[in-house]
Amino acid sequence: MDSTVLVIGASGVDIKARSLESLQMGINNEGSVRTSVGGVARNIAENLARLEVPTVLLSAVGEDHAGEFLMARTAAAGVDIEAVLRVSGASTGSYVALQDQSGDVQVAVSDYDVMSSISPAYLQRHRALFAGVAMIVIDASLSPRTLESVFLWAKRYGVPVCADPTSQKLANKLCKHLPDLYMLAPDAIEAAVLAGVSKSPTQGGDAMAIAQRLVSMGATIAIVTLAEQGLVYAGGQGSGHIPAIHTQVVDKTGVGDALTAAVIFGLINQMPLDDAMRLGVSAAAITLRTRETVVPDLSLDQLYNQLVV
Repeated sequence: MDSTVLVIGASGVDIKARSLESLQMGINNEGSVRTSVGGVARNIAENLARLEVPTVLLSAVGEDHAGEFLMARTAAAGVDIEAVLRVSGASTGSYVALQDQSGDVQVAVSDYDVMSSISPAYLQRHRALFAGVAMIVIDASLSPRTLESVFLWAKRYGVPVCADPTSQKLANKLCKHLPDLYMLAPDAIEAAVLAGVSKSPTQGGDAMAIAQRLVSMGATIAIVTLAEQGLVYAGGQGSGHIPAIHTQVVDKTGVGDALTAAVIFGLINQMPLDDAMRLGVSAAAITLRTRETVVPDLSLDQLYNQLVV
């Protein structure tokens, strides 16, 4: 088994509009508009590649300008995109966010219909990629049937699977697969959905109880991210709380994806669980300081320079 990570899920383009002052609905707001590459799975893949982890992406884009832009940027970051599906007549996935002057998203619209092309048949054509990789990482944009196929092939080749629930709406697709997940990294709202509880945790103690509940439901490692409070985690090696690193906040897009990727880096390098989580918090802090969805010059040296021990 080598150190390659196979990442499966959404790729798209992020369009982020940020107001210079308090947002006012129904009128024009002065501000800035930026376009960057995105998609949860693609973001995780790029972060991993920038940390020098051999990374293969299975995803789908349209045969359009956005798809060309996305593929070029992703390949330039070091991700193997050879198996990414180009879908004729489809639009590349996109996410449009309207942010206030603090960078908080007030409303967002996403269009990822192209992801329906990531089918069980597509995975079967690329089943050889499942053999021998160190880990598989998925987001919850995949259809229920495609998720079934991912776990089937992962089980056949004995490869652990990590998941990012992606959103509150999509998270429940992972509930039935908790016993098959090596690691999952929901935020507080997604964690409540996965654990089947009505109230999202707002404090570390409540979040820890949910992380432990997710482990009791079958997950090997459960992380619950808590924004400014950092994260809590539970797993066979123990549990703990890692506080957030206080830093300038420029843009919050992609922060969770960076955290997930850095934790996975730690796991595939057999770091103690606590150390892997600290790398994740470090990656989150670095990503908060950039307007880009993925830090363009992310490196392991940067993570360690930021690390709180």
